[in-house]
This record gives sequence, C-alpha cells and structure tokens, in this order.
Amino acid sequence: MTDSSASPNPPRRVASGPTPNHPWIARSSSTASGVVVAEAVGSLEPLDVFQHAANLPRVLFLDSALTDAPPAGVVEAKLPRLGRWSFVAADPIHSTIVQPERTAGHSSAAVAEAFAGLRSLLADLATPTIPGLPPFQGGIAGLISYDSGLARLGLPCPPATPPVVPLLSLHLYDVVFAYDHDHDRGWFISQGVPARGPEARRRRAAERLDAFLAARNPPPPMPSHANALNLLGEPLPMRPAIHTSHPRARYLKMVESGIEAVLAGDIFQANLAQRLSVAATLAPADLHRTARQLNPAPFAACFEVDAGGPHLVSMSPERFLQVGQGMVRMHPIKGTRRMLASPEADFYAGADLETSEKDRAENVMIVDLVRNDLARVCRPESVRVEALCRLERYRYVQHLVSVVSGRLRPGLGPLDAVAAAIPGGSVTGAPKHRACEIISELEGVARGAYCGCLGYVGLDGSADFNLLIRTFVAGGGQISFSAGGGITAASDPAAEYAESLHKAEGMLRVLDALGIGGPPG
Repeated sequence: MTDSSASPNPPRRVASGPTPNHPWIARSSSTASGVVVAEAVGSLEPLDVFQHAANLPRVLFLDSALTDAPPAGVVEAKLPRLGRWSFVAADPIHSTIVQPERTAGHSSAAVAEAFAGLRSLLADLATPTIPGLPPFQGGIAGLISYDSGLARLGLPCPPATPPVVPLLSLHLYDVVFAYDHDHDRGWFISQGVPARGPEARRRRAAERLDAFLAARNPPPPMPSHANALNLLGEPLPMRPAIHTSHPRARYLKMVESGIEAVLAGDIFQANLAQRLSVAATLAPADLHRTARQLNPAPFAACFEVDAGGPHLVSMSPERFLQVGQGMVRMHPIKGTRRMLASPEADFYAGADLETSEKDRAENVMIVDLVRNDLARVCRPESVRVEALCRLERYRYVQHLVSVVSGRLRPGLGPLDAVAAAIPGGSVTGAPKHRACEIISELEGVARGAYCGCLGYVGLDGSADFNLLIRTFVAGGGQISFSAGGGITAASDPAAEYAESLHKAEGMLRVLDALGIGGPPG
C-alpha cells in the first residue's frame, strides 16, 4: 500500500536461521536481532497466502490489486504508480478493540486511552526496518472508524445500524507476508516479539512462522438468509433487493438541506452519502476475490474487524495518510467523473473535470483543511502542497487528487498524525467540526467503517492508511456500503444523487457478478 520509493534489493543474510519445512519457502535467514526472514518460492502470490489464512483470527489483506497502468486504450492516462506492495497478516498477539458507547464523552475517553496504549506498545517494541524488504514488516494494523473521529472531536454519534463495527479494531501482527509486485517476490517476516534477546526472539519468530504456515482452520459456519437483520431504508428502483437509507426524494432533500447550510454560512461544504444494503450470505474471501477482479484499486483490503463479526472488503482508490522518515503525506480526493464508453469520451470527461470550477474549488477547499490538520502535528513551515488537482483514472470513475505533506514535530508519531486527521477532510467538509455535525444530522445513521481508514503502523514508525470509500461491510447475513459526494452552494441535487450512484457502480457490478441484488429477471 505504499509508493515505489523503497529499494527492491533483498536483505543481506546476517545470520543463519531456522528454515521452516514448507513448500512455500525457498530460503530462510535471520537478522542479528533475531527477526526471521523467509523468502517465498517464485510462484507464490499474495492471494494464495490470503486464502490460506482467510479463516485465521483477524485476518488482514492489504491488497494492491491495481498495480498496472489503466486499461489499454485510455487516452493520455495520468494515473500515477500507486500500488506496489501487498501484505497478509493474521492471528495477532495483541488486540485493541473499542466498541461504540452511548455518549460521546465515554467514547472519546476510550479512544484516547486506546491510542495512548498503542503508542506505548509501539515504543516498547520499536524495531528498525530490514533494508530492501517491503515497508510493513510487522506492527499495529487494522481499522480506525469514522465514528472514532467523531468521538475525538467530542461529537455524539448517530445510532449504529447492522452490521455494527467497532470504533477501533487495531492489532499487533508479529508475522507478515510482504509482496513486491514490481519484482514478483514475497517474504514471510516473523518478528519474534515480545521475546527479548536475539536467540529468544529467533526461536519465537521461527515458532510463530511455523504456526502461520501450518494453519488449517476450517471455515466458520455462515449465517443463513433467514437470520439476516432488517435492511435499512427502502428498495432501490430497478433493484428491489437492494435497500437504500435515502431514496431519491429523501436524498434530494438531504442535499437541499446541505446547500441551505452552506448558504446560511454554517459550512463551506459537506460530504453527504447514502447507505446501500442487501441480504446476502457470502464468504468474505469470495467477495474480495470478485471485487479485485472487477474493480481493482491500489488501496484494496479485506479485514476481519471483529472475531466472528463483520469483514471489510475495500476497493478504495484513496490513500488517506502515509508516514515515512518523519514526513506525513495526505492524498485527498475531490472531484469525480464517470468513465464512459470510449477512450476519447473519457479523455474529454477528464478534461472537463480538470477545468471544472466547482470541482477544483471543492478540492482546493479540502486541501486547505488538510493543511490545517497537518499543521496541528507538523512543523508549520514544513506543510506544503506537493500536487494540486491531479487527474487519476480508475476502472469506473476518474478523480481530482491532491497531495499535502509536512514534517512531524519532535516527539510525535504516526498515531498522532492519524488522530489529528480523522475523519478525513475529503469525506467530511469544511469547517470539519460543523460539517460533521451536519452530516450526522442529515444522514441520521452512524457511518461506522465508511470514511474511516484501514492500514498499518510499522514497528519502525512508518505508516500507511487508505480511506475507506468503495468499501463493503459484510456480516450478519447482509452486505452494506455507502456512496456520496461533496455538497457546495453550486451543487445540483439531482446531479449529486446521480454522482452517488456513479460512485456505487463498481460495487453494484461486483454484487451483480455474484448474483446478489441484481435487477429482477
């Protein structure tokens, strides 16, 4: 889930180490500190490892499913190289889970305490990155929900609707499969923590790697459709099996209320969304496999949020926040056009997006908000805009993307940066506090994972998180996802409703391919 700046060279063998007796392992070594590194055979792919680990507790697949240029024929495509690394981890040795509380005060205290505990844990287990390997080599990974950001802001959260996810679901993974798509090479990295001393750490690392490779857990029983909870809202026209929290008339009224808030001077913009849900029983690994085939994205993921609970299956095109060598970068997306029937049409639609005063104004406004977020944890003079309104094209949509960076102040780390920025400005609005209040009031339900973030903080202090858009939440006999857009004074309610469905198109195609919720007949 990181860019391509790291070295492709493999690690130097520092000391001989245990070689697990497994057909996936080509060679094994250990570092002077006791970390075991086992290079995988050349034919092993991240998807193979994920399917092997899919039924282990808290399985996590950070999947750079989009690792190539856009499809052939896209005229003058400007998609930068985003996807290079994929990571698979499971069976963590420590978990931090914060469930939603009834009051903002309780939630805020619980989230702050959880972040403090994780900072302490990372400081205690700090380990340098092994040069030449992919950047995530073990550490804390998982979900930071949108609603945790509301708690941090001291705001109440609307009622949660099934499938309910925790405010935080973060776990310490000591064994990671890390894959370099540029060179088609993968490594199993086992940290051996919390053991101390090279020999003790090496023994534990080998034992944990052996256990990961030997896992043969049966799949958990899947709930039946009969146990599916009542779906939210009303059926979508032409897709009666899919329910929406905001049918067209209600969505238009919601947008009109958002425009009124802008004209009244309460906010400059707000991001509003509808939630779609369908009764379905499906193994999360199957949902993810189809999603990555039909709607690949550089920041895709599959994650078991809670034991026996819902899974996230994400096809996110948006990096939320990245930290490396003390630098923080955020990548807000604002401005969307649907991909059309021909490369030429897509080219002109992209040109229209790049020159759209409304879309550029939205993007620039959010860039200013992100600069303010970063200035809270970065040296003020270091905060700058590296890219403004860059066009990026994906399978079904194209976006305007900006990049804002800053250098962390001494004593602060990746979790401080995430805490300062969540929820992201591109999915809230400006000013953020009031925009979040209006979103809660108008949408009326908790967002949960939607517009939160998923990713990792490495033992070396690096971090990379996506923004959870284009994301399924699967559990309890149903699958749900949300889609929306930014509302300004220039918004047209009907166009905003259409844009929300355009953003949902890739998700709906995945469901169609699985025979779930499609048009009757």
